[in-house]
Amino acid sequence: MVRIGLIMHGITGRMGLNQHLIRSIVAIRRQGGVLLANGERLMPDPILVGRNLEKVGAIAKAHGIERWTDDLDAALKNPDDVLFFDAGTTQMRAELLTKAIEAGKHVYCEKPIAENVETALAVARLARRRGVKNGVVQDKLFLPGLMKLKMLRDSGFFGQILSVRGEFGYWVFEGDWQPAQRPSWNYRAKDGGGIILDMLCHWRYVLDNLFGPVKAVSCLGATHIPTRVDEAGKPYAADADDAAYATFELEGGVIAQINSSWAVRVRRDDLVTFQVDGTHGSAVAGLTKCWTQHRVNTPKPVWNPDQPQTIDFFQTWDEVPDNWPAENGFKIQWEMFLKHIVEDAPWRFDLMEGVKGVQLAELGLKSWAERRWLDVPALEG
Repeated sequence: MVRIGLIMHGITGRMGLNQHLIRSIVAIRRQGGVLLANGERLMPDPILVGRNLEKVGAIAKAHGIERWTDDLDAALKNPDDVLFFDAGTTQMRAELLTKAIEAGKHVYCEKPIAENVETALAVARLARRRGVKNGVVQDKLFLPGLMKLKMLRDSGFFGQILSVRGEFGYWVFEGDWQPAQRPSWNYRAKDGGGIILDMLCHWRYVLDNLFGPVKAVSCLGATHIPTRVDEAGKPYAADADDAAYATFELEGGVIAQINSSWAVRVRRDDLVTFQVDGTHGSAVAGLTKCWTQHRVNTPKPVWNPDQPQTIDFFQTWDEVPDNWPAENGFKIQWEMFLKHIVEDAPWRFDLMEGVKGVQLAELGLKSWAERRWLDVPALEG
C-alpha cells in the first residue's frame, strides 16, 4: 500500500463535504485505495483544514478521518503531505493556491480558480514555474449523460454537428417562506457571487471538450430576484446575477446557446439538459440519461394551429442504454489526478484549463456590460 498525504480545505461547504470528501476521498479509502499500474494500491491520507476546529473535527470523526486542524500554515509545512486541495470560496482560492504552490505542494481545486483572468494566469504560471502538478475539477465531463454524448459524437452518430442547446437551473427559494437551497454568498457580488462566474467556467470545458473550442461569446445577464433572505433570516440585497442567457460560436461553425438560471422552474428531463442537433441525428442528455433520434426516425410534423398536436414528440426518441457502470464523476477525476501525481499518468485538466473558464466568465460579464459579441483570444501559459 502506497500512502499519499493530502491537505483538504473547504470541506465544510456543501460541495467540498458531499462530493469531494464523502463521495470521493472517503469512498476511495473504503474501496481500498486506487489501483496503480504496477498493481499496488494508493491510499489517500487526508488532513482536514478549516477555521472552525470543532466543526472540522466532527466531520473528520464522522467519516473515519484521523487528522484535522485549523492551522493551514502548519499543515503546509508537513513534507509528508504532498497535495493541497481547495473547495472554499472563490475569493480565497488564488491566495491559498499560491501559498500551497510556494510550499512545494501539488494543487487541485474547484473552480473558478480566481475571480479574474490576470490572477488566474498568475497562479497557473507559478505552478508551471515551480514544477508542481496541478489540476482543476471538470466534473461535468464525467456525468454519464455527457459521456454518452461523447460516445455518440465519437461514433459519428450526429454527422455534422450544427447546434447545441443547454438549459441549466432550478428555482432557488428566496429564503423567506422556504429556506434557500444555495448559500447566500452566491447572490452577493462583493462575496464573489453570480451565476456567470460560476457556470460559464463549466460551460467552457464542456463546449471545448465535447463540441469544439469556443471562439466568441454573447451574454446577457440578469438579477431577477433583487432581495433574498440569508441563513440567519435577515433580508439582503441580492445584487449578483442569478441568470445568464449566453450564445457561443464554436470552432467549425457550431452554434451553442446555454441558459443558466436560479430563477426558473423545471419542466424538462433534468436540472441540466443538452440537446445536440446534427445532420444525421440529434440527442438530448441530462445528468445520467440520454435519448437519440436518428434522421430515419425523425417524425414529419406539419404546422397547423387549428387542431391539437397529434404527435407525442417525447415518444419518438430512443434511450441510450447504460452499458457501463455510472461512477461518481468527482471520484473518477480524483482517481485520475492521484495517479497523475504518483505515477505520472496522463492528465490534461491543469490550471490553464481553469484559466480558460475564468476567461469565458470574464468575457461574458463584459459582453453583458457592453451589449456586444466578444471574441475569445488564445491564452499563453
